[in-house]
Amino acid sequence: MFFKRLLKFFDNFESYICQILLSFFVVILFLQIALRVCFNYVIPWSEEISRFAFVWFVFFGAAYAARLAAHNRVMIQFKLMPKICQDVAMIATDIIWIGFNLVMIKKSIEVIRDLTEFPFMSPALEWSMAYVYWIFPISFGLMTLRIIQVDIMKYILKIEIKDVDSVDLEETAKLINDAEQA
Repeated sequence: MFFKRLLKFFDNFESYICQILLSFFVVILFLQIALRVCFNYVIPWSEEISRFAFVWFVFFGAAYAARLAAHNRVMIQFKLMPKICQDVAMIATDIIWIGFNLVMIKKSIEVIRDLTEFPFMSPALEWSMAYVYWIFPISFGLMTLRIIQVDIMKYILKIEIKDVDSVDLEETAKLINDAEQA
């Protein structure tokens, strides 16, 4: 039971981080606007930290989208191919994607190393930008793990990954029916 909950937590790890980051930067921006309008006061670091939170939110969201197999792909050309050719083409594109991620991890670590050796500080918070840039190797590493996870689920375990953009008509009809009865 505990192991199952732990796996579920890690399966949705990026989602939880995104929820926290989204809440954080929305609250900070709301606070900034409220203080500016009501008290004519500006928090000097609010815009900078909300920008950093937003960037981290976007990159964790990209990793979560990889877990959901929700990244945009042009798939129409595969529809005319036999299933085995579709699978081989998808695996090949995932290998290319993983290669790109590995290059991004390597290059971002080089940038972080340079920013550590020659520090560049953020203007308002005076944080080393090396800390902010850690999102790149973290997110591209998570994306790589999620691509591999999804491929194992699809091609080895034969688990069907539900399209996040598909509409479940029965569920929608039930929700509408429940709303009408309320």
